[in-house]
Amino acid sequence: MINLPTVNNAVRETCLQVADFIKKESTEFSRDKIEQKGFNDLVSYVDKESEQQIVNACKKILPEAGFITEEGTETIRKEEYNWIIDPLDGTTNFTHGLPVYAISIALMQHDEIVAGVVHEVNRNECFHAVKGERAYCNEKVISVSPITELNDSLLATGFPYYDFGQIEEYLRILNAFMQQTHGLRRLGSAAVDLAYVACGRFEGFFEFNLNAWDVAAGAFIVKQAGGLVTDFKGGSNYTFGREIIAGGPVQPQVTKVIQEFWKEKN
Repeated sequence: MINLPTVNNAVRETCLQVADFIKKESTEFSRDKIEQKGFNDLVSYVDKESEQQIVNACKKILPEAGFITEEGTETIRKEEYNWIIDPLDGTTNFTHGLPVYAISIALMQHDEIVAGVVHEVNRNECFHAVKGERAYCNEKVISVSPITELNDSLLATGFPYYDFGQIEEYLRILNAFMQQTHGLRRLGSAAVDLAYVACGRFEGFFEFNLNAWDVAAGAFIVKQAGGLVTDFKGGSNYTFGREIIAGGPVQPQVTKVIQEFWKEKN
């Protein structure tokens, strides 16, 4: 049996070190160092080097664990424990000099996330939680927003950037929320969006076409902060299901609006 708080502390220390590397590189980064993994899917040497540093550290923290990583530094999955790692969530922001990006690291035991860390690099805010305990931002306990009404809520989302097959449905959803909330924000990092839901800055967050490394840690932290997390159908397939709705008490209302327009093709 591993000691989750000890593992969590070691991961947080790793994030501090990697964040220092990312911040240093951000001062000298040039767009000619950007690579394209696919249409509008960017990667840089900073992503790759950050992931290598995280993988090396995680191998020491928990040698028996496997890895699910965005950049493919290590792709060997193990039977019981696996790390789910995004070394730089918000790469497009980073490459354009926008200071909203984070390191996201989750630990999965079998099919359950048991620890998560989202380290927002520029604000130096580390959101973290382990199974059975509260969620924190640095050393402060955090909770989701207590707001109960959708029309008092500020929501976050992400826009489609490579798969536009359901853009019409998505635009209808945005139209509905524009008229029923305080507004919508698109920060460009799902990990940061989820962390901000966990600490009550956003009442809710939704997005589709996401990967496990985008949401695993953040979704877990939301739940430990007292929030609700589902897929668009209201089920639990959000870590690997490529769609997520997270929030406090307004989450069921957010889900209802999305389902009204999303049901056409799902």
